[in-house]
Amino acid sequence: MDQTDTSSCCASCGIAEIDGIKLMECADCDLVRYCCDACQKNHKSQHKEACKKRAAELRDEILFKQPESSYLGDCPICCLPLSIDRSKSTMMCCSKVICNGCHHANKMREAERRLIESCPFCREPTPSTVEASDKQRMKRIEANDPVAMCREGLEQYNKGDYRSALKYWTKAAELGNVTAHCQLAGLYHHVHGVEKDKQKEIHHLEEAAIGGHPDARKKLGYLEGHNYRYERAVKHLIIAANQGSDESIKFLLQRFRNGIVSKEDLDTALRAHQAAVDATKSPQREAAEEYYRNRRCR
Repeated sequence: MDQTDTSSCCASCGIAEIDGIKLMECADCDLVRYCCDACQKNHKSQHKEACKKRAAELRDEILFKQPESSYLGDCPICCLPLSIDRSKSTMMCCSKVICNGCHHANKMREAERRLIESCPFCREPTPSTVEASDKQRMKRIEANDPVAMCREGLEQYNKGDYRSALKYWTKAAELGNVTAHCQLAGLYHHVHGVEKDKQKEIHHLEEAAIGGHPDARKKLGYLEGHNYRYERAVKHLIIAANQGSDESIKFLLQRFRNGIVSKEDLDTALRAHQAAVDATKSPQREAAEEYYRNRRCR
C-alpha cells in the first residue's frame, strides 16, 4: 500500500475513510492511519521498522530546529533578550527573571526616593529573611508555579534530599519548565535519588535543548561527539553558539582545526553568536555591570 493509500485508508484492512468511519493516525509517526485499535495491533509487526525510522526523523526535525530564543526569553521590564550568563540576571520573589540593568535601576530609584526595597516587577516588598522568602516560594508552589518548584528542587538538592528534588523537578518539567528538564538529566547522570538511566538523561537533555537551554544543547553535542557522531554534534554546538554560548564557540573552533567543521559553518556561527550577545546589551545593563564591577574591586 503506497503513501497516498495509507493517508485515506486503514493500513491494515484497507477500509476507506467515509461517512461514519474516522481513521486515526499512528501515535508515533505520520505514515499510516487505522480504523480501530484492533487493526493497529494487527499491523504492528509490519509497520514497526518504518514507524521507528520515521519517528526518529520527526524527533530530529524538532530537536535540530533553532529555537526562537533562549529558555530565559526577554526581561519582562525592558523587553530585551536576557543573557544566558545567569550572573547578568536576577530571579525575583514573583519568579520573574529580570536583567541586572533593570534590577540596578530599581535599586537606584529606591535609594534616591528612600523607598522600601521591593520587587521591580510585582512591586511587592522584598522578603527580609530567609524564612519569609521560603514561605513566599511555598505559596507560589501551591499556586502551581513551575519556576518556584524548580527553585525548591534546587534547595532540596543542595541539602542532599535528592528524592524531594526529583519530585519538584518532575512536576516542574511536566508544567513545561525547561530548567527542570536540565536538572533531571543531571540526576540521572550522577545517579542521585534515581537509578542510572541513560535514555531518561538524554530525553530530558533533548527536552531542555528544544526549549532553548544552551547548556543542555552543549551537553548533547559533547555526547554525540563522544559517540563519533560528529555531524550531529556540530549541529548541536552551532545551535548553542547561535544562542550566545561562548563554550560552544570554543568547541567549534577546535572541531574546525580538526577538519570537522567547515569554515563557512564556523563563520556563520561566529556571526550569529555575536548577534545574540549584542542583542542582550544596553546602556542600562552596561551601567549596572560597571557599578557591580567597581564594588567587587573595592
